[in-house]
Amino acid sequence: MERLSFPSGDAPGPALRSPTDRSYLDWASTAPLHPAARAALLAAWDEGWGDPTRLYREGQQAARLLAMARESVAEVLGVRADEVWFPRSGTEAAQLAVLGAAGGRRRIGRRLVTSPVEHSCVLAAGEQLAAAGGQVDLLEVDGTGAVRVPDRLPPDTALVSLQSANQELGTLQPVAAVAALCRAAGVPLHVDAAQSLGRAPVRMAELGADLLTGSGHKFGGPPGVGILVTRTGTRWRNPDPADERGGGRVRGFEDVPGVVATAAALQARRHELIAEGERLTGYVERLRTALPQQVPDVALAGPAEASARLPHLLTASFLYVDGERLVGALDAAGFAVSSGSACTASSITPSHVLEAVGALTHGNVRIAFGRDSDDTTVDRLLAVLPVIVADLRAEAGVAGL
Repeated sequence: MERLSFPSGDAPGPALRSPTDRSYLDWASTAPLHPAARAALLAAWDEGWGDPTRLYREGQQAARLLAMARESVAEVLGVRADEVWFPRSGTEAAQLAVLGAAGGRRRIGRRLVTSPVEHSCVLAAGEQLAAAGGQVDLLEVDGTGAVRVPDRLPPDTALVSLQSANQELGTLQPVAAVAALCRAAGVPLHVDAAQSLGRAPVRMAELGADLLTGSGHKFGGPPGVGILVTRTGTRWRNPDPADERGGGRVRGFEDVPGVVATAAALQARRHELIAEGERLTGYVERLRTALPQQVPDVALAGPAEASARLPHLLTASFLYVDGERLVGALDAAGFAVSSGSACTASSITPSHVLEAVGALTHGNVRIAFGRDSDDTTVDRLLAVLPVIVADLRAEAGVAGL
């Protein structure tokens, strides 16, 4: 078997662009580690490596750090610390929420009500429920991806699962209206807040949610840490084999340093998001105005009104352009963007979100600004993107159509 080799510190490596030549514009997928998270992670690696279930000093130190992190996250979300748990990812958190709540109410009903624009992990959980004899109802969405709130819920509804904001369109969902509908019917509501945490204020009481999930790496925590909140009194049954750890909700040895870093990132983002949101909204508005003027046959997805969407995200589809080639050309020019669905970027499967809203699924890119984005980033992108699109269309023989 061929051994993997890594360059030593003295050996010359491949020529890479200077960091100043690159603009990372995929903050909706994953955020670079926040400086506050990095400091907390390094400290926790030194102090929190012990087993938090043990009674000796090293274990109790890890347990204290884990408890402090749980309290910190709970304070941001406006919940009790004993309602907060840390699965291994946002995907695991969302699926535990959906499958656990549905399992806890299986004697009441086996129907999941959700939407066709949810994260793929929620839709996959629905498929598992359906395969086991349950039923999944998909709410209607409009052309921006916003859910149309129904008049009532079926009497056998076990759970409603709705994202707070869409991962590709930025669309803010009518969570409060859906929560009122759920309260009237006595049905719990799961809110997937993966895209909103660290981007907008998220408080459980204001959302009216019974379960909430998120993902640390979306807002500057390390990868591999999810957030699961189950409000006291919510029926929930662990769909996984029993484990004495994690309060019976999550399995395995807790990543104490990762959890501590995630809590630090969430606290830091709480204080940054208001001013940053205004700045990033300005960048998106510049693109929404300039791109149709500079590039023929471009379709901008999501709500036109800034108040109806997240501040940092824009999906644009360019007719007659291959999305994968567009991403590659932008990467070569120093821009990191994604194409298609955030969960199917490595395949040719069209985005289920764009399909659900009737948007163009070919030749699309998602641009998501972040902490280090500035006016120069937007200037460079607007100077490069129209040229790249024109070149790709010319190569395909469709220029001027």
